[in-house]
Amino acid sequence: MRVVMIGTGYVGLVSGTCFADFGHDVVCVDNNPDKIERLKQGEIPIFEPGLDQLVSQNVAAGRLSFVTDPAEAVGEADVVFIAVGTPTRRGSGYADLQYVYAVAEELAPLLRGYTVVVNKSTVPVGTGDEVEEIIRRNAPDADFDVASNPEFLREGAAIEDFKRPDRVVIGTESPRAEKLLRTLYRPLNLNEVPILATGRRTAELTKYAANAFLAVKIGFINEISDLCDAVGANVQEVARGIGLDKRIGSKFLHPGPGYGGSCFPKDTLALTQTARDAGTPITLVDTVVASNENRKKSMIDRIVRAAGGSVEGKTIAVLGLTFKPNTDDMRDAPSLIIIPGLQELGATIRAYDPEGMEESRQHFSDVDYRGSAYECMEKADLAVIITEWDEFRALDLERVAGLLNDRVLVDLRNIYKRAELEGTGLSYFSIGRPDVTAGK
Repeated sequence: MRVVMIGTGYVGLVSGTCFADFGHDVVCVDNNPDKIERLKQGEIPIFEPGLDQLVSQNVAAGRLSFVTDPAEAVGEADVVFIAVGTPTRRGSGYADLQYVYAVAEELAPLLRGYTVVVNKSTVPVGTGDEVEEIIRRNAPDADFDVASNPEFLREGAAIEDFKRPDRVVIGTESPRAEKLLRTLYRPLNLNEVPILATGRRTAELTKYAANAFLAVKIGFINEISDLCDAVGANVQEVARGIGLDKRIGSKFLHPGPGYGGSCFPKDTLALTQTARDAGTPITLVDTVVASNENRKKSMIDRIVRAAGGSVEGKTIAVLGLTFKPNTDDMRDAPSLIIIPGLQELGATIRAYDPEGMEESRQHFSDVDYRGSAYECMEKADLAVIITEWDEFRALDLERVAGLLNDRVLVDLRNIYKRAELEGTGLSYFSIGRPDVTAGK
């Protein structure tokens, strides 16, 4: 099948590459000539484990190519995916759909023969209707349908999620379009992946509802961790105790410094705005949005307490800058709140992240970046783990104690267990669990 993917950001590049790996003929389109040239040279603009190799293999096989002009590919396509950004509009919680609508207007006169135009971008309810109207207005005689096919990719595990998804959601009002999209996803039949066919508006809402529900789980366990701190309970044991209930499940019950990334922050805001516009406000999600922002700020106070009440004049080693491991994405990362907050209180920040330091330099020019976790901690006063990269899970804790002046480790991801701190000489502060004082 001939597929065109418009947009080579995270979703577009991963999805286009995986469709090519399924055996389809895929052309990825982007209006950034520098990005396209880099992709042609095998340079991947994002960090996603395994993506560079998969791109290389499919380019070599002739199934994947990159162009800047949609006219080179759209006319021959069976399916055209719109996979451009829908960031939060400045000054409001609404999704900015200008890029989606611009693509719809541009591709309309290029359509030849029957084509399914698919919104892969995360868009509010009703966007598909508007895309259909734009195409119809600009190409009255075009033979096409518009569908919604939301993505459910986790950064750091996107290839696995695409090839072995929990489900595929196809939203369309056309049996013809549904049949074509089921054919596109036929390689997943071997894994018996559920394909849920719904109306277009239902599919659009499903994506937002899924991310909002996961955000609610994160917000819930974060607030429970605060209660655990106050009453002397252990949040990890509480999480296990409730997560074993099959009605609840254990996933997304890990306390931390607040969620970030490209999806949860903007999607929860867009959902609450949509709900308010429809006259059915979702106050639960509104509360989670506010709670998450407060959560990031509260981590500053937690670090200050661990430092003995003040960080003025102290050097703090920050381990992890990205919003999660296995990505270089810093969008809405907790570090973007925590680092400036500590600096305002007089701290000097050193930082190390396996993949995020180049991106971090776009945000912080006054941070001392180091080449490894141990180099970052040498002669710092205390260390703070913000992102749970694997290489931070097996630190030599006695060595860490010897490197840090104050021998204080603040773990905002609860990577370590209390027993692992015994005899290390470190004072250890985590989330929702009793602190460990050096020598005890």
